[in-house]
Amino acid sequence: MNILFLSELFYPNGSGAELATYLYAKLLSNAGFSVTVVTNRFSGEPEFSSSEGFAVYRLSLFENMKDVKYSILKRVDTLLSVSMRKFLRWADVVYIPRYWFSAIPLAKTLGKPVITHLHDYIPICPMANRYDVVAGGFCERQNHCSLNCIVANEKRSRGLAKVVGSVFLNATAWHCLRKFIGLSDFIICVSRAQRDIIVQNMPSLAEKVRVIYNPMPSLSPLEIQGDDFGYFGGLSHPKGFHVLLKALHCLKRKGWTPVVVNATKFPNMKEHLAHFLANLGVAVYGRLNSAEYGRVYRKNKAVIVPSIWQEPFGYVVAEAILRGRVVVASSIGGIPELADGCRGVFLIDPNDPFQLAETIEHVASLSREEASNLGAHNIEVFSSRFENGKILDDFSELLNSVIVTKNVRVGI
Repeated sequence: MNILFLSELFYPNGSGAELATYLYAKLLSNAGFSVTVVTNRFSGEPEFSSSEGFAVYRLSLFENMKDVKYSILKRVDTLLSVSMRKFLRWADVVYIPRYWFSAIPLAKTLGKPVITHLHDYIPICPMANRYDVVAGGFCERQNHCSLNCIVANEKRSRGLAKVVGSVFLNATAWHCLRKFIGLSDFIICVSRAQRDIIVQNMPSLAEKVRVIYNPMPSLSPLEIQGDDFGYFGGLSHPKGFHVLLKALHCLKRKGWTPVVVNATKFPNMKEHLAHFLANLGVAVYGRLNSAEYGRVYRKNKAVIVPSIWQEPFGYVVAEAILRGRVVVASSIGGIPELADGCRGVFLIDPNDPFQLAETIEHVASLSREEASNLGAHNIEVFSSRFENGKILDDFSELLNSVIVTKNVRVGI
């Protein structure tokens, strides 16, 4: 079976969604499927590669990773090109793992079944996070989004001119994306929590949605060599860094000796801000290469995930468990599904710095041996539930179903 991945970003570019796409490409190609990936080409990348069992074609689509969902929407020239039609005609199934939704109508016109993979809430929220920045909580609106919320989201990282343009796109073009997604034969959600939220707000998708957990990277346990905590969400507001700072401030006011929190994905900071964070026990790092990342990870006895949005999956939680770490995480979105049965995962209410502070204090009191034992239990429970062979079987079954459905429709 020929499977065409249309993924505007591809690992190592992007984040968790792109990692999942890459892992699926490897799993499927190793299982005998013929996989071709079409993606963007960044500086220094080859136009074509096939070193891992699947073909990757890189096209010059856009220059940076900002505004990807609309940057790819604008490339109608590429979508209607002769080469794209050749890719689509070759495919038995077209797989859309991120935002290339504009390809769905063309694929359907050519009679190709489409599987769309959702890693966020884009069908029901133009910002994709289902978080109301203005109200400071989960968005309860159905089938529309507040312009005030869109503006507040965009003002965090853009100048005025770009805010205006982005607000216009999110208030108009997003409705086209919703319609394109609805043309898919099947839609994959990465957790039951994500599925329930999407279907509740867009019941028309209910019959098409299937839940398949993301495949797991090949990770070995890392020895705990320190008593620190790790935080890997950067300054992102939905990732809850501000909640972590409040919790550390609570601990400091109690006179409790602060733990060290190794925090990654931070840009260069002004001296006064770095000093403020250091006083709370936060050691900041930028983006680390694999060797540096491993060195920092070994220092950590536990990993903190204080998210305040409905994370559909959470690779940071999965990695922490597979690395043998104690985890302190918000009980939100798909995180409880990942943590089910793991005694070494402490779930807390989202956006509650006082409960987070108490849990950090408790975990800090654990010896390294106790933490290691909890981590080992986490690995055993988690690995028995999230096995790539089962995930591949579920995905393969969906591929076969979509082919059968297509053949029935055309009367074969």
